[in-house]
Amino acid sequence: MREIRKEVPGPIEYVIEWLIVRSRWLMAPFYLGLIVGLAVLLVKFAAELVHYVSIALSGTESDIILGVLSLIDLALTGNLVLIVIFSGYENFVSKIEGDGDRDRPNWMEKVDFGGLKQKLITSIVAISAVQVLKAFMNVQQYDSVQLGWLVGIHGLFLVSLIAVAFADFLGARAEGAHEPEGRYSKGKKH
Repeated sequence: MREIRKEVPGPIEYVIEWLIVRSRWLMAPFYLGLIVGLAVLLVKFAAELVHYVSIALSGTESDIILGVLSLIDLALTGNLVLIVIFSGYENFVSKIEGDGDRDRPNWMEKVDFGGLKQKLITSIVAISAVQVLKAFMNVQQYDSVQLGWLVGIHGLFLVSLIAVAFADFLGARAEGAHEPEGRYSKGKKH
């Protein structure tokens, strides 16, 4: 049997590769900053909640619905930030070791970079939909150009979501074609 010998890198190559691998830790402060951003979102959520509760009895139906939509919008934004923190750190910096994995979200082990892209764009589309709905609930405060922009941007986000999902589908299909028992291999029906 022929022995495969691995070429030993030279000292300069070793240092460059060492720096490249360790440079992933430069992303850690970004994720810590996002945790601060999440705390700021919590403060804003609490302020909105206090305002919402204060108008609960005196507000119109539209005020109540807009208050709930504002809370949903902030919660979805918080979820988006959390997805980026968990998945970004786990995918690009270091594996997160939990306390026996009791308090670890189930999706953390299953989200790869493609899944992360889909979760991000789906969250952005949901946030955009809430913004469009809020605008239409307060339609008197917007002119047709502003509403057109909101709907157009939301449509662009939807098209982006479809494009990302389709690209991931094609990628999975191409990977499956290279595997004898792949998900999309010929002869196997789903």
